[in-house]
Amino acid sequence: MGISRKLIVCAMAVGLASPMGAYATNGYFAHGYGTKNKGLGGAGVALPQDGMIAATNPAGMAFVGKRLDVGLAVFSPDRGYDAGAANTPPDGTNCAALPDGQCPFTIGGFGGEQSITSENTIFFVPHFAYNWVLDNNNTLGVTVYGNGGMNTEYEGGQAQHASNTNTAESTPGTFGGGTAGVNLEQLFITLSYAHKYSDKGAVGIAPIFAYQTFEAKGLAVFGGYSSDPLNLTDNGKSTSTGYGFKLGWQDQVAKGLTLAASYQSKMSMSEFDEYKGLFAEGGSFDIPATWTIGLAYDIASAGVVTFDVQQIQYSDVSSIANPLANLGTDCAAGPTGGTGDGCLGAANGAGFGWTDIMVYKLGYQWSSSEDWTWRLGFNYGDNPIPESEVLFNILAPGVMTSHITFGFTHDMGNDNELSLAAMYAPEASVKGKNAFNPSQDIELKMTQWELEASWGMKF
Repeated sequence: MGISRKLIVCAMAVGLASPMGAYATNGYFAHGYGTKNKGLGGAGVALPQDGMIAATNPAGMAFVGKRLDVGLAVFSPDRGYDAGAANTPPDGTNCAALPDGQCPFTIGGFGGEQSITSENTIFFVPHFAYNWVLDNNNTLGVTVYGNGGMNTEYEGGQAQHASNTNTAESTPGTFGGGTAGVNLEQLFITLSYAHKYSDKGAVGIAPIFAYQTFEAKGLAVFGGYSSDPLNLTDNGKSTSTGYGFKLGWQDQVAKGLTLAASYQSKMSMSEFDEYKGLFAEGGSFDIPATWTIGLAYDIASAGVVTFDVQQIQYSDVSSIANPLANLGTDCAAGPTGGTGDGCLGAANGAGFGWTDIMVYKLGYQWSSSEDWTWRLGFNYGDNPIPESEVLFNILAPGVMTSHITFGFTHDMGNDNELSLAAMYAPEASVKGKNAFNPSQDIELKMTQWELEASWGMKF
């Protein structure tokens, strides 16, 4: 037990100290959790195979035995935007002919085009899980993993906007405030308890502790629309902690057919104080609730087919779901900040306009020998970003829809195994009008790949 405790402490320390990278797959949630799960396109709520099942369905921990799992993913997103040409203001040189505050905000300047690809294309994401068998029917586990996140950094470019004297001016940066971007990282620590009530049935519960960090830069031009311009942008890294829980169930409902379901609560997080002039409700950025239902069909020697359906409820989090249009309906901009509930950081402050999404995950697993298990998967999710919200989502272009996955596990003997999963997400995009200048089209686009390896040990 002493060695086990040391392994757990070391692995958790590595996970907590490591940068969790940045995901952008099903919205900003990972497409799956654990190497075996990822090889199946993220499907497997009804197919527990290692300690990472607690991140999907804590009931599954009742069927994986006493084991340790440690892994690392190399994740690479290629994301950027294309801003088309825009019409000039009526007088061609400034905004004097327009009402105060009505000077069009234009990416790249009037009449020009601008395309920028984000910096930072390689991220490392570790995970760790340990499961204890208390007796024949009860288990206790700890699982540490990155839930998701978003990263962008746009260098160069320019934007044209109104100055304090309502004169059009161009300043460097995507939004006219220098290098622009955000970095959101999320770490989950889950303590799971599972109870087996029959040979094939189990329930589970998992309290979750979450730690997240956020940083934004290059948004100073929006200061006139912020309820707290001093806490809008360029304030370094801000941290937030919170809690929630996950419930799970699985059982065999017919010969070879297992049905399972899980629910993760909305997670109440402390505010990002350094960005309470950006996120609605004074810096609030809770983590959305999710539910998943799925099945696994064991076709004997032909393998196992898995299929999951998941919903991510982005609409429950104001800072994610509120539309940018709130700036126009309930925010009076001013040189020292905005007034009104629709201003950035206010009670009903403008956000990214994300909608709830449904995700469909299909996987197939088979064995070619006692030592080799192979996996294929496909994951399809809705795009959470409407065409009307492309301007602000230059910062968070979570437009991915399709993911193709492959993986395998090699049994190395002595209760040790090595697993690998690869994911490729072909380019997805969304195109819409610049909310501050409808004469300009903006297209967001992203491509991704990921390679993850893990080592598992059974006791």
